[in-house]
Amino acid sequence: MAKVTGIGGLFFRARDPTALAAWYETHLGIGNIQTTVWRQEAGTTIFGPFAADTTYFGRPKQQWMVNFRVDDLDRMMAQLKAAGIAIETRAEWDSEVGRFCRIHDPEGNPIELWEPAGPAK
Repeated sequence: MAKVTGIGGLFFRARDPTALAAWYETHLGIGNIQTTVWRQEAGTTIFGPFAADTTYFGRPKQQWMVNFRVDDLDRMMAQLKAAGIAIETRAEWDSEVGRFCRIHDPEGNPIELWEPAGPAK
């Protein structure tokens, strides 16, 4: 059976695509689609549908939340705080799979940052 080998892209609507792409490049290091293709490191990826009534990742009409793996969550949070970006952490989000924090992009989309535990990085 043929199978999917990874995520080839994540596309979403934005009020100002150019400014939003620049924000992701500046603050998260994700290549701007208008100038380059972002090459991510191989690693664990979770593909997880949630119940329609979940409150885990945002507004009731929010259909998705992107989760990015990071190599050093504390350092990433420090960089984001220095840039004036609000960060949310909750002890109940952390588990045997790793540590998490939440931010929102300028258009209000939730972004989860995840530092995997142990060798799964």
